[in-house]
Formats: sequence, C-alpha cells, structure tokens
Amino acid sequence: MTRLSVNINKVATLRNARGENVPDVVRFAIDCERFGAQGITVHPRPDERHIRRDDVRALQHVIDTEFNIEGYPAEDFMSLVEEVRPAQCTLVPDSPDVLTSSAGWDVKSNAAFLREICSRLKGHGIRASIFVAADPEQIQAAREIGADRVELYTKPYADNYARNREAAIAPFVKAAETARDAGLGLNAGHDLNLLNLRFFAERIPWLDEVSIGHAIISDALYLGIEKTIQEYLRCLRP
Repeated sequence: MTRLSVNINKVATLRNARGENVPDVVRFAIDCERFGAQGITVHPRPDERHIRRDDVRALQHVIDTEFNIEGYPAEDFMSLVEEVRPAQCTLVPDSPDVLTSSAGWDVKSNAAFLREICSRLKGHGIRASIFVAADPEQIQAAREIGADRVELYTKPYADNYARNREAAIAPFVKAAETARDAGLGLNAGHDLNLLNLRFFAERIPWLDEVSIGHAIISDALYLGIEKTIQEYLRCLRP
C-alpha cells in the first residue's frame, strides 16, 4: 500500500498567525500518526513563515513513523537536516520567496550540485529524494547523480484530471515506469486530493509514498483530521 505522509506546514501557518502555540504543531503531528498517517512532512523555509527550525528539532523526538524534511538544499537547510537526520530529505528547487513549490528540478543542468547533496545525505543515513516533473530524462538523471527516490510534481495531473483523466495520468505512468526500471523509489505530491488520488494510485500501484498537506488540512476543516486521514488512506488501499 502507498504510504501517506501528511505535510503539516499549514498547521504552522495557522499557529503563526496569532504568535502563540495554538494549534500545537507537535501535538498535531502525533495525532496524525495516531489516526493512521505513515509519515510526517515539513518544509522549513528561510523566513520561517510556517514551520520553524525549532519545530523540526522538536518533531524529531516524537515522530514514530517516517520524518520527511523537504526544501532547497542551501547550506543552512543542509545543516539542519544533518543535525536532525530524518528518514528522508526531499530536495526541491524553490527560491526562498516562492509561495509553494511550482516546478521540478532540471537535474541534468544541476547534476554536480545535486550529486554532492545526495552524497552528503546518504553519508548521514538519510534517503535522498529529488522533486521532478514527469520527465523520463530528468528521472534517469536523478538515478545517475545518486538519488534514492524521485517525487513526481503532480500539479499538471491535478489540473487536467477533470478534463481528461486518462490523458492527465499518461505522462505520469510513463515517468513512474522509468523510475521503476531505473531502480528508484517513487513518491508523488502537489495538489493530490480526495477527487484525484485514488485514480493516480490505482494506475501506479508501485507508488511508495504521497505527501499531501494543503488538501488534507483544508478537508479537515469540514471532516476533522481523523476522518480526513482515514478518507485519504481509503483512496490508497488496493
């Protein structure tokens, strides 16, 4: 079964709006695991506008499933990751000022840089995952620079799902097959939700993990977080 990692950035955004500790990000992560999530994802940004570095340090002591830290591998980010040593680090090509991740890496053009980063992560026993578009050439390049997994940027799938889901999924199936043939693990994330997740997982049954934040937190406003996590897990069951 594909694992569900809950991105809790939006919980931190809500907390930061009041400057106190409500909601409690650490408590929320523990509850997500208790309700069935198989991982927790955070994306600490340089301005700490949602997840803070101290959150990352606190979470390392309480997460019992899989801790995934994602972000651009600037030196301060890498220092934090090497200190905390999560199970997985997902490398994204975001500049510090972007609102959310909006593209995958051009791995071929950044091969030397990413090869060094992957080597550093693996030297600390951390799984290295590269955020990429559904592009077989970039996935092959990820294998060549030493990544353990790729995470497919799924916004194009989500944007086109309602119009023609078969056409929307086709490049992702091809990309997933490329990753499998290359011996890479496979993650996916961005705009996956209760409407489009089941079809994605059914068509790519060897998918290792999905990382979902905005949709889960939004659905939880109506359903509650326990029921929301159960609904997402139901989408991932074969």
